[in-house]
Amino acid sequence: MAKFETFSHTADIGVRGRGKTIEEAFIMAAMAMTSVVTEPESIDPNVSVEISCEAENLEFLLYDWLNSIIFEMSTRKMLFCEFDIVITDLSLSGMIRGEKVDPDKHDPTVEIKGATLTELKVKKNGEWIAQCILDV
Repeated sequence: MAKFETFSHTADIGVRGRGKTIEEAFIMAAMAMTSVVTEPESIDPNVSVEISCEAENLEFLLYDWLNSIIFEMSTRKMLFCEFDIVITDLSLSGMIRGEKVDPDKHDPTVEIKGATLTELKVKKNGEWIAQCILDV
């Protein structure tokens, strides 16, 4: 069963996604990241944005994936709540969906500066786990 969670890390915050597939784990890590800013349920997925990235290993693919979402959040002034991705080898492509930030509706709590290499981990141990620390 796919799920996400956050965890404390000094002044920053960790995100962790779990899933039966690597895609589910990456999606749940993105959902955890969204939950750091606002309640994901408060976001209407009415705008779609294509996204793609590739890296030399799965850990850097997660790092690039989360930072690509943060880039889209920052440049488009949006929040995202739906993520459809495919991971093939060390490439990720897909669609993210969300809406423009509405401070009254979303009540954003923090601004995420970026995903970091701290505690960056992608592994399979019965289930896939994808995690890292966010600089907030």
